[in-house]
Amino acid sequence: MGIIDISQEVFTCNVFPGDPQPVMTHVMSIGNGDICNLTKFEMCAHNGTHVDAPFHFENDGKTIDQVGLEPYVGECYVAHHDGDVTAEAAKEIIAKAQATGTARRILVEGEATMTEEGAAEFAKTDMLLYGNESQTVGPMEDASAVHHIMLGKGICLLEGVVLKGVKEGKYFLSAAPLNLGGCDGAPCRAYLIDQN
Repeated sequence: MGIIDISQEVFTCNVFPGDPQPVMTHVMSIGNGDICNLTKFEMCAHNGTHVDAPFHFENDGKTIDQVGLEPYVGECYVAHHDGDVTAEAAKEIIAKAQATGTARRILVEGEATMTEEGAAEFAKTDMLLYGNESQTVGPMEDASAVHHIMLGKGICLLEGVVLKGVKEGKYFLSAAPLNLGGCDGAPCRAYLIDQN
């Protein structure tokens, strides 16, 4: 059974345009005569590999600490897709995941951009989580409509995963976010356990 790390390194991660880049500061250093090494860091909740809670775009939606861990931990399906995730493409991805019994958590490898029509197809299901490699689900220039559709249905989003070389199929996903009370999202260390 192989473990596949699908997380970006935080301080060199991709950052959504306009979001701050993570910064690390060494507060104490053994090399400088301090008793230990101590690091502090500053970052956005949506830097690197992270999750969006419904509160990110829905003011009455659940915050990251209210969602619980179920969406982020469990069996998932990894699908490959490049280009727009249209309604037809979404139906195909859902059907593949359903065939393996893993349609509640779906990750998409490739340069995929969710469309409103595709999001609406996922929103018809009982899925818990949708993930992709981009720093956002939906078009970079305006992803708000797609977020409203999916987060409005309680589908949590896992963004900025690294799936290059991951084969299509069934996996066990662990992408538990940091328990940041009241926050709209959180960084996570995401990995897959190969079940193929």
